[in-house]
Amino acid sequence: MRGISLLLLGAIIGSCTTTAPVPTRTAERERQYEQLIAGKVAGPAQACIPTITSHSNDMVIIDDRTVAFKAAGGRVYVNHLGPGCDNIGMGNSLVTRQSAASSLCRGDIAQVQNLAARITVGSCTFGDFTPYSPSGG
Repeated sequence: MRGISLLLLGAIIGSCTTTAPVPTRTAERERQYEQLIAGKVAGPAQACIPTITSHSNDMVIIDDRTVAFKAAGGRVYVNHLGPGCDNIGMGNSLVTRQSAASSLCRGDIAQVQNLAARITVGSCTFGDFTPYSPSGG
């Protein structure tokens, strides 16, 4: 009986240690990402970005875990999302829930919504925002 209990315990622990799949990027999305950061220098990670830079038409989906926000002056903020936002861009949209009206911050919730069907198909949190600024300024 003890052997079965240890076996079950091992199976439970083993199932908790699986890693999340690494997001894959299409060649087109990789080129788009490279174009966004070309000629730019990464700055220190920031916890928040102003809401003015996080409008949906300025957001570029790179893969299931990476989004970029285009800002004034050629700056781009890259964010690596937590797990749960799979299927972004596959007929779905990323909708944010901000903790502060004037900024989008690490820990804010992002939901993947199918707007046509009006359903949420996933959610995750934002990580730090890495700014990429033109190297001349």
